[in-house]
Amino acid sequence: MMIHDVHVGVTKNKRRLRVGRGTGSGRGKTCGRGHKGHSARSGEHNKRAFEGGQMPLARRIPKRGFNNRWALDVRAINVGDLDQAFENGDDVTIDALRSKGILRGAFDVLKVLGDGELAKKLKVSAHRFSKSAVEKIQKAGGEIVQVPGKKPVVKEAQNAKDKSLKEQKAQVKAEG
Repeated sequence: MMIHDVHVGVTKNKRRLRVGRGTGSGRGKTCGRGHKGHSARSGEHNKRAFEGGQMPLARRIPKRGFNNRWALDVRAINVGDLDQAFENGDDVTIDALRSKGILRGAFDVLKVLGDGELAKKLKVSAHRFSKSAVEKIQKAGGEIVQVPGKKPVVKEAQNAKDKSLKEQKAQVKAEG
C-alpha cells in the first residue's frame, strides 16, 4: 500500500442506498428485508428487551424483596474512623470529610455510628447519630451538631394545600 492509496474509496458524504430499484441492483423486490415475518412489515418495532420470543432476561431472573426508590441514601461513618482522621479540637463537617477523602459520591444523609474508640475532643456535624456515638463523643468532651436534612412532605400541609386549591377552583366556577 502506498500513501496515496489511503483515502481511495473513502467518501465524505456517502449517498443513501436507494432500495427497490429492480432485482439487478441487489436490493430490489424485498429491499433487503427478507420474505415475510415481523421485520419485513412496515412500522415494525420490537421492545428493547425482546429476545425473539424467548423468555426475556428480566422475567427469567428471580425477584425478591422490595427496593424503595424514594428512600434516602444514608452514608455511615464510625467514631473510630473520625479518631484516626482528625486531630484534637477539629471540626468534623461533611466538607472536611470530603476533603480528607473519607466521603465520596452523592448521598442524602450522613450518620455517625459508635464503632471504635474516640479519645479526641471533636465537634461533629452530621444528620444523624447513634446512641453509642453520642455517648462516646460526649465522653471524650466533644460536641454534637445536628445538620438539618431533606424535609419530608407533611401530609396535613399537603391536604390543606389541596383543599385551598379546590376552594379556589369552586370559587372561579361560581363566578364564571
